[in-house]
Amino acid sequence: CKSNFSFLEGASHPDELVEEAHRLGLPALAVTDRDGVYGIVWAHVRAREVGLKLIIGSQVSVADGSTIVLLAQDRGGYANLCRLLTTGRLRSEKGESAVGWDEICAHASGLIALWGGEESLIVGDAEPNEVAGKLRDSFDDRLYGLLTRHRHEEEVAAEARLRECAKGYGFPLVAANEVLYHTPARRPLQDILTAIRHGVPVASCGRRLKPNAEHDLKSPYAFARLFADDPAAFNRTLEIAERCSFSLDEIRYRYPSEHLPDPSTRAPAMGGGRSLGISPENRGVAVSERSESKDGESGAPGLPGGLHGTTSAAWLRRLTFGGAHWRYGETIPSTVVGQLEKELDIIEALDYPGYFLTMWEIVEFCRAHGILCQGRGSAANSAVCYCLGVTAVDPVRMGLLFERFISKERAEPPDIDLDIEHDRREEVIQHVYDKYGRDHAAMVANVVRYRSRSALRDVGKALGLSETALDRAAKFLSSYENVQPEMLEQLGIDPSQGLHGHLLELTNEILDFPRHLSIHPGGFLLGHEPVHDLVPIENATMPERTVIQWDKEDLEELGLFKVDLLGLGGLTQLDLCFTLLREHRGIELSMATIPPEDGATYEMICQSDTVGVFQIESRAQMAMLPRLRPRNFYDLVIEISIVRPGPITGGMVHPYLRRRQGKEAIDYPHPTLIPVLEKTLGVPLFQEQVMRLAVVAADYTPGEADQLRRDMAAWHRTGRMERHRERLITRMRAKGIAPEFAKRVFEQIRGFGEYGFPESHAASFALIAYATAWLKCHYPAEFACSLLNAQPMGFYAPATIGEDAKRHRVIVRPIDAQSSSWQCSHKAPAILPCAWGCAM
Repeated sequence: CKSNFSFLEGASHPDELVEEAHRLGLPALAVTDRDGVYGIVWAHVRAREVGLKLIIGSQVSVADGSTIVLLAQDRGGYANLCRLLTTGRLRSEKGESAVGWDEICAHASGLIALWGGEESLIVGDAEPNEVAGKLRDSFDDRLYGLLTRHRHEEEVAAEARLRECAKGYGFPLVAANEVLYHTPARRPLQDILTAIRHGVPVASCGRRLKPNAEHDLKSPYAFARLFADDPAAFNRTLEIAERCSFSLDEIRYRYPSEHLPDPSTRAPAMGGGRSLGISPENRGVAVSERSESKDGESGAPGLPGGLHGTTSAAWLRRLTFGGAHWRYGETIPSTVVGQLEKELDIIEALDYPGYFLTMWEIVEFCRAHGILCQGRGSAANSAVCYCLGVTAVDPVRMGLLFERFISKERAEPPDIDLDIEHDRREEVIQHVYDKYGRDHAAMVANVVRYRSRSALRDVGKALGLSETALDRAAKFLSSYENVQPEMLEQLGIDPSQGLHGHLLELTNEILDFPRHLSIHPGGFLLGHEPVHDLVPIENATMPERTVIQWDKEDLEELGLFKVDLLGLGGLTQLDLCFTLLREHRGIELSMATIPPEDGATYEMICQSDTVGVFQIESRAQMAMLPRLRPRNFYDLVIEISIVRPGPITGGMVHPYLRRRQGKEAIDYPHPTLIPVLEKTLGVPLFQEQVMRLAVVAADYTPGEADQLRRDMAAWHRTGRMERHRERLITRMRAKGIAPEFAKRVFEQIRGFGEYGFPESHAASFALIAYATAWLKCHYPAEFACSLLNAQPMGFYAPATIGEDAKRHRVIVRPIDAQSSSWQCSHKAPAILPCAWGCAM
């Protein structure tokens, strides 16, 4: 079977093939996408749910233009398949692959070969006998001749040649049609995909199209009738299924061990560079960078006893407590010590120390090379990450929930997002490649899927419609919704007639189909063993980048670790602004020394004077600022989170504002929810709160809560969120919670599925938002220059930024070809009063 992960060829999702096979009573199904294993994780998850045996393989393209199907018998065979596909992909342009027969034979161990069919070497360039001899010697009794019957005229002669070759070399034949869709009703869509792949209209495809609809998944009875004259070939399908025992459940992933120091090595200094961190005296707003100690070395002067050792866990413990002294001083608060001990115990029990050491090492590389970085996401819930200098938010002080990050019940890999100055991120990426090697490090894929606009354009072009008209119509469509007939009618297109009817039907049918493979913004898969033993690696479009064939959801399903190195323009702007202040004013300013809780800054924010301010510069945020009126750091955290699909869809925004303004009493749907909702006045605004609501109010077990989170993240793709509706609402009502509130919570959960925003994530972003707002308030000229120099970023064009600077009494001079430099710079002739009472 080829799923739609044989890009623009297969016309069914992997789970559709699995579900149909189960409905038809098939005991097993082989997913063999073209030159890859892109869709097997999706198929594996669904096959496990319905109890169907999944056989994993691939149709491999050979350099002479032919193909061969290889199936993994065991773990070693799967590793050989991945290595072979990696070889073919890395030597080819993106989207292409080709291997030689000698390479196939060299990777034969643990693989079953199916050789034949319409695209076999029997119709290729080389001598069939020469290739048959090589395959027979290498695969021995694991070589089968592939009989395919799709009622094509040319198949009769091809089958006769295959039977003759099989008789001469003594290998058996097996019946195995090429399946491209789970039902014949998908045949028109398969034609459209073929036309898109070749870049021509369907009417011009000719023999590139399949001549009939016989490439569907057939029942055992229909398949037996098709091969009634050769029952032995039919029965060998069960023989092969029995011989293929490999499952993705057998993958045992080990995270690469970091280089460990000698037991006597002292924990290195923390915070001496450019990463961000909160200093206790700044009450969680400013970012601290470690000052030099008396002996000339920054860092804690001593470490707790009994922490020496060379294991990953012992080294992580030493670094963590050394960082705790850096964060909290000589005496670490008992609450922090307790939290660190709890987290370290869980990290060690789940064998995660190597992952945390990797993130610490990357942050140390950034510090050493003057690269501004900050961890965010659920990692901000971890006190260990905070003490290692990876994140900037103190989770103990803010009361963040560590279990949102890691828990023994879920036992799933942690996910740490590291934001890096966007113009220097490539340095960090290449450092990871250099440190671990190309065999042990590759970037995670991002599967680009059809949305309404791209689907309408591509399907319309394949049908031969005007590209100009298609582009005009696509601009009026929503990205995620199905195309409705009335939408096309409003654009002057009658969907009830001719090609326009096909356009509507096929556009909706192709939605969410994979279009091509892209690259994750910064996700890395690192392995103790070569990554190409887990999943094939291929070239990305960007030079010096390699990418695996799975996306982040696939890695999560299989429990594989991902390291995220993301570019953030806000950090670049901060670095540029600090440099300008140092060069033009002689002011040494950093995140650590920005004064916290500055009244003038918050007054400026309340007036919506936030053009260019990180995260709170959009029109929607500007409209919210005078209503919310942030006056402290946590208000900023809420401001960043509230203008999001989750709270808006759940109808939580207006109740929160009314309660904040004293227009509505603060009450709680149930007393058990007070600890969950107290910080947000009884209204759930954050993703963590929604998850805890499911546990506290709907009696979800940790396992059920984890499944809710997974379904929430993928509800557009799977539609599985609906199965939680009745369970959530019924259980909440049973506890005495009003049905209206329960329904709003469910709608909010769906909104978070579209764009989840946890509290820890918002707190990390709020640090940068406050810093950029403070700079805009007190040094508007340098702020404007740094914003222009960091382009492209943000919502506003350079002309808008310049006009906003003028409103703050900054003199903006025109460009002079003879005297202007490449970067905007500040050379103020005089100190002028600022609108908010500061100087510039």
